[in-house]
Amino acid sequence: MTDQIKVPLANRAHALLGSSSAHRWLNCTPSARLEETIPEVISEYAEEGGLAHEIAELKLRKQFIEPMGPRIFSSNLKKLQNRKLYDAEMLIHTETYLDYVSSIVHGFNAPPYIAIEKKLDYGTYAPEGFGTGDCIIIGGNTLHVIDFKYGKGVPVSAEENPQMKLYALGAYTAYSILYPIETIKMAIVQPRKDTVSEYEISINDLLAWGESIKPIAQKAFNGEGEFVPGDHCRFCHAKSLCRARSEFHTALEDCHMMKPPLISNDEVGEILVRAQNLAGWVKDLEEYALSECLKGVEIPNWKAVEGRSKRQFTDQDEAFKVLIANDIKKAMLYTREPLTLAATEKLLGKARFRELLAEYVNTPPGKPTLAPISDKREAIKQIDPAEIFKNENGGIENE
Repeated sequence: MTDQIKVPLANRAHALLGSSSAHRWLNCTPSARLEETIPEVISEYAEEGGLAHEIAELKLRKQFIEPMGPRIFSSNLKKLQNRKLYDAEMLIHTETYLDYVSSIVHGFNAPPYIAIEKKLDYGTYAPEGFGTGDCIIIGGNTLHVIDFKYGKGVPVSAEENPQMKLYALGAYTAYSILYPIETIKMAIVQPRKDTVSEYEISINDLLAWGESIKPIAQKAFNGEGEFVPGDHCRFCHAKSLCRARSEFHTALEDCHMMKPPLISNDEVGEILVRAQNLAGWVKDLEEYALSECLKGVEIPNWKAVEGRSKRQFTDQDEAFKVLIANDIKKAMLYTREPLTLAATEKLLGKARFRELLAEYVNTPPGKPTLAPISDKREAIKQIDPAEIFKNENGGIENE
């Protein structure tokens, strides 16, 4: 299990209507107040992301904000590298982020204004709302809002992203008196997914969106409205015990009332909508029940037990030396496998990889798969299902 830390409510350093949780409280308004009653759990992944952000901030400050000689920079970086969760890959991925920011900065004819890790207040649109923008760049009439995400789970799109829009509203509120901002350009840099998502919006459209969410944000701040389960539940602190989410998934039992004996396509679609996140919900319940059992709290019908153990060498190199000394050939103890395409590209770098191997790489069409209607990929018009299921069953792909 991933190490987790529970943070007391009083020590939380973010707003009730935080920008990172906007997707949640805009869709499920009472969730913000419900989450407030539950101790926040900070995973090791979040701690890792926080460390990568600190390294990225140090690099950007050295490059654009603060005069910093090699000795001071190295000293500051060394302190971060001594952290428990430090990994050498952080230097590579933060460099990708730095390169992107540099490309924006150098795209202006005159040096732009740059702010790093800027606290942004959007309380005009969401009560007591604020967040921290990773990088704000203003030049001419254009405001750039850039977010660095170190996660490698799911690619995050900047298009119509409420977190990015709230950052943009906060930045506009802070700087509009100084700069004639007309255009907002948002970008999410996610180097571990090898993606940069960009989105542009006019200031008039952004302000109109801000006005449109005011009543929703007020309901969320008051803890009013209906609980609405959905994809936005993924990072909710109340996801394991939320009754609305439980009722949504257990409502599958209602399907036994369907008549006639064969269900319709409309019913198929409805069942899949209810079922697509069912496995994730059960996993959340299992993790919660296990943590309770480990604390000595009874969960009826369940208990915590020691899992299956897997044998491992205490020192594989020394063990193999013993085998070789006893006439076991070294070639029998090791397997030789080629690098994958992705690993080869990482080894060479993208430019060198394209230069040497472009003619040896092709990207065939992916196998047809089922996805929610909200998926941004274009729908396949028509294909013979028999070809898909000739050798194996198709699968359902979630967002």
